Amino acid sequence: MAVKAIFLDKDGTLIDDVPYNVDPSRIALYRGAARALRKLARLDYRFFVVSNQPGVGHGLFSEAALRAAGQRVAELLVREHLSLDGFYYCPHHPGAALPNYALACECRKPAPGMLLRAAAEHDVDLGASWMIGDILHDVEAGKRAGCRTLLLDNGNETEWQLYGPRVPDLIAPGWGSVAALIAHADRARSAKR
Repeated sequence: MAVKAIFLDKDGTLIDDVPYNVDPSRIALYRGAARALRKLARLDYRFFVVSNQPGVGHGLFSEAALRAAGQRVAELLVREHLSLDGFYYCPHHPGAALPNYALACECRKPAPGMLLRAAAEHDVDLGASWMIGDILHDVEAGKRAGCRTLLLDNGNETEWQLYGPRVPDLIAPGWGSVAALIAHADRARSAKR
């Protein structure tokens, strides 16, 4: 049976935004995220991180260091009685310093590749799922994958080019309202059926 998922951007959404940080001791959950995710877990959502990580391609840290950071995120969630079902990242960037990573790919958001891969590997119903992120690239990736989207408007989006797939279904000023907004949207959708 297909599952429904919450796809989460990592930096600036799920965890505090510390640029190019893979130091586990400096990784902390974003304020209010754990409480909201516990409420969403009670609605039978599963959680997946989908994160652009061009620091790998720029030679700032290794994929092994990034995987250790992902393990730290998973540990922080376990402390909050939550589980992380998948940690997906894109190490590429068209202007990457390391040739193996210097490419335009289908996994780097706003492309939907990471979400599509997670959905295929975990039998996720994308139409019943959400992408939560702090910038419109996250929104576009979610829309292109077939998810509903929520923009966490915490000041990290600077371009505000709203068109087509970059228009979020919901906007939340912080994690405090995320679970209630999603629950309400789910009820409204069920009522239409």
